[in-house]
Amino acid sequence: MNKVNCVLVVADDMGYGDLGLFNEGRSRTPNLDAVAHEGICLTQHYSGSPVCAPARACLLTGKYPHRTGAIDTLHGRGLDRIALGERTIGDIFSAGGYRTGLIGKWHNGALDPRFHPNARGFEEFIGFSGGYSDYFDYYLDVNGTEKKGDGRYLTDVLTADAIDFVRRHRSEPFLLVVAYNAPHFPMQAPEAIVRRYVDMGQTRGAALTYAMIEVMDAGIGRLLTELDDLRLAGDTIFLFTSDNGPYLGEVAGVSLDRFNFGLRGAKHYVFEGGVRVPTIVRWPGGWAGGRAVDHVLHFADWLPTLAHLTSVPLPSEANLDGVDIAGALTGARQVAYPRRFWQNNRYAPHIEGNAAVRDGHWKLVRPPIPEFMKVTDRDRLIDRALNLHQEARIVHVDSSPLPEFDAGPAPAPMLFDIASDPFERNDVASAHPEKVATMTAELERWFDGVEQDRRRTLSGSNIA
Repeated sequence: MNKVNCVLVVADDMGYGDLGLFNEGRSRTPNLDAVAHEGICLTQHYSGSPVCAPARACLLTGKYPHRTGAIDTLHGRGLDRIALGERTIGDIFSAGGYRTGLIGKWHNGALDPRFHPNARGFEEFIGFSGGYSDYFDYYLDVNGTEKKGDGRYLTDVLTADAIDFVRRHRSEPFLLVVAYNAPHFPMQAPEAIVRRYVDMGQTRGAALTYAMIEVMDAGIGRLLTELDDLRLAGDTIFLFTSDNGPYLGEVAGVSLDRFNFGLRGAKHYVFEGGVRVPTIVRWPGGWAGGRAVDHVLHFADWLPTLAHLTSVPLPSEANLDGVDIAGALTGARQVAYPRRFWQNNRYAPHIEGNAAVRDGHWKLVRPPIPEFMKVTDRDRLIDRALNLHQEARIVHVDSSPLPEFDAGPAPAPMLFDIASDPFERNDVASAHPEKVATMTAELERWFDGVEQDRRRTLSGSNIA
């Protein structure tokens, strides 16, 4: 029996409503739509966080991001780093005899070679270590050596590098993560494609977003064709997802408000719009396709699931938060999955705001506290300089004290019945006070546990 390959494609800030299959054709994603019809569409699949660095840490480690040390996106502060004591999916699959590669966005440790992808289990890396990059004027890190881009559209370059990886390793088992930066800021796309969406009546912001996604979709199509041509498709688990929900707001004078399937909230927030993400999985040699799966599934589940399906051994001390969801994917049995938790602030976690727990059809949300979602102008400028490779770029992590903000009183928890109210329009907390009390206690117990792990990490020597 052939070894099973794994290709994980991760979009950046692509919302549930950005997939053509879900938005009545507002965007053109024919290749992803086809994969959804051929494979399994996961309708309640959740990221590990409503922002990218913690979400990616969860996907890569099978753990809630707090445990890994990656709690924010500010890599100039080192807050995006996966602690050195953690083992990533790259480490585990490499130890299991797989060739491992990561193409595109890393955002789980920069400015220190100990946190470089090549040091975290990925023997090949082509991409950038920060949160975003210009799409035309960019530098690429190629296994630790920085090279100036040649002016080609970055999404197309990442596709070409992914195809090259597959070609070179076609006779060996491989794990490939393709982490596109589309459709993340800066909003740049081939103008001819943008104009077509504008002519269809889309706003400039939506047109830019959909054009970026269309180019990515075309690249995914080329990658899938390559797997077919090399006769690898049947033995390859292909997963497509997004790191978190869409950014909805104004960037550089362009409004990015667009259709998000009616879900409440967006990037940064633990409402459905920030954490429920489009996810499709296909394995022609392993599963019947053409199905939708409605189980509540989570980023942390993919490491234990893929390890099981590929017979790659997990370390005995792994202590993962994710569970093996193969039963849900095959439809072989009904499975009761654990509660799922989210929490996100800037700089440091605070359980009082922007936290949630999903328990069956119930979801408790502690609404965001604006003061805990602030970033200083200084850190914002440093972050931009690092990401856009400007002269003001720093080359070390800023270890000055983190800013603190006075939050004021915490808002009351909200309770939603997601089965009957998937858009979180009706807060039923007042009608179910006992459920609110029980779920609040569960959320606080979880938070205490992951925070203890995070503080242990910070007090050791394996993060900074």
